[in-house]
Amino acid sequence: MTDDTSTMTAGAALLSRMATLGVDYIFANSGTDFPPVIEGLSEAEAAGIALPETVTVPFESAAVAMAHGYTLATGRPQAVMVHTNVGLANAAMGAINAACDNIPMLLMSGRTPTVEKGRLGARTVPIGWGQEMLDQSSLIREACKWDYELRFPEQIFDVMDRAHGIATSTPKGPVYVSLPREVLSETIPAKGAARRPQMAGVQVQVVDTQMAQVAEVLANATHPVIFAQHGAGSAAAFDALSRLAARWGIPVCQYWAVELALPTTHPMAAGPDPRALLERADVVLCLDVLAPWSPNQVEPLDDALVIQIGPRPLQERSGVRNFRCDLGVTSEVAPAILALEAALDLLWDAQADRVTQRAKTCAKAHGQEQRKRFDAALATRDGAALTKSWISHALARSIAGVDAAVFSELGCQLPFMQLARHQSWFDGPHAGGLGWGFPAAMGFALAQPDKTVIATMGDGSYMFANPVACHQIAEALGLSLIVIVLNNAEWGAVRSSVVDIYPDGHAARANAVPLTDLSPSPDFVKVAEASRAWARHVSDADGFEAALAEAQAHVTAKRGLALIEVAIGKS
Repeated sequence: MTDDTSTMTAGAALLSRMATLGVDYIFANSGTDFPPVIEGLSEAEAAGIALPETVTVPFESAAVAMAHGYTLATGRPQAVMVHTNVGLANAAMGAINAACDNIPMLLMSGRTPTVEKGRLGARTVPIGWGQEMLDQSSLIREACKWDYELRFPEQIFDVMDRAHGIATSTPKGPVYVSLPREVLSETIPAKGAARRPQMAGVQVQVVDTQMAQVAEVLANATHPVIFAQHGAGSAAAFDALSRLAARWGIPVCQYWAVELALPTTHPMAAGPDPRALLERADVVLCLDVLAPWSPNQVEPLDDALVIQIGPRPLQERSGVRNFRCDLGVTSEVAPAILALEAALDLLWDAQADRVTQRAKTCAKAHGQEQRKRFDAALATRDGAALTKSWISHALARSIAGVDAAVFSELGCQLPFMQLARHQSWFDGPHAGGLGWGFPAAMGFALAQPDKTVIATMGDGSYMFANPVACHQIAEALGLSLIVIVLNNAEWGAVRSSVVDIYPDGHAARANAVPLTDLSPSPDFVKVAEASRAWARHVSDADGFEAALAEAQAHVTAKRGLALIEVAIGKS
């Protein structure tokens, strides 16, 4: 409690307000602009003021990715604080990833002092001149929903309330606040800290008439299909989508999915290639998809009806995106799925016989396709070199029945995995900012320490994550998770892209594709062991299965991070 005469620094006010707004963690990388923040932490602690936990993260993009992963686990936005323009530049890639995934986040950085003398917090070292920018926010503006530079210390409560409200409104996403050092150094009345938050996030959800229209179209379709990339939004919606797809015989294609929308073994779980589905679909329902198919390979039929549902049904952040939208609905995905199931239930009696037969036919075809795909992965087990498809399948089998979450960044491949649980799969954001998977998995593990968390990635992605920094953070926080590095000593995704565009070109025929080679490979086991992690290198199937079992026992016992480096064949 504060009286009308008590005061606090703006730095302390900033930190305490984040606790009031429900922020659990501040992932921070400090610099010379942080003295009022650091002093504010000590001031607030001395006064017994509730604060979020602070985590020192020695690399900015890892800090943003940890906040990203924590929010995936909890749904609640977290805070990231970095150093002026140089720290913000390193954080920009993470903000782009968060924007692409609609992840709410409070992103803040210091700003070099605007005065050279005469005020507390004025410039004191040469970088105060070297780091000044006329428009620092431009480094990150395009990835953020809103940005603002704090101008007066008494604004702090209102500004943070507004930032949080905008970040958590549909469509959700990161916001940015610039914090000049001399402004945070000033003192303000403390009574504002006791005021309840003044802005609540605004959620846009479907109305009954909209979903009744969508349900009517789906119920009367002959060959409907659903595309989903960002999951179902909640455990209840995950179950609802599974039920309605099975009951109505609607295939669900999870093309380039970044989160699981229904089990990969579900009778309506179609394969990863959308071509066969689109070649005859008369109704196409897209649930929060950025690119549901590749237009240079296949398009919907001219007379097919395409429905786009999501927080950004037209994905306006993309300058060029001409996927058809005959009917668009702005909504968070989970309430849309739940409303769709309810609306379809009202139409069941009139369509039951027809769609039941379609469901049986689709289930048989999908079951055969799934078995063929999984068997193909199994068949590579004892080949000349380990493959991503077999590693993916073996990993999924090892966690069957376990409450586990797999993060993949050019690591394990969803089409070869048997996964059945909500939040059991997260892939790298479609923005493609590398180095996301390892720290995002750490953020998720921080939020859900009782869950088995596994981060899988290519060797290039592991290096991009700044692994020395990530291992240091994991050890400092006592995080127990498994990291699997699939090492082919190359940029496999780049090689595949070259071969895709130039299948008969000179690069495809070369023994070594230029600008993709990452040999000689570092000893990643030693990198992990430098932070006292359990680590193994394996190169055959028996070795991987043994190491995986040992790693699972290690993290189940909460003994810290376990890393497995797996030598695999080139793409």
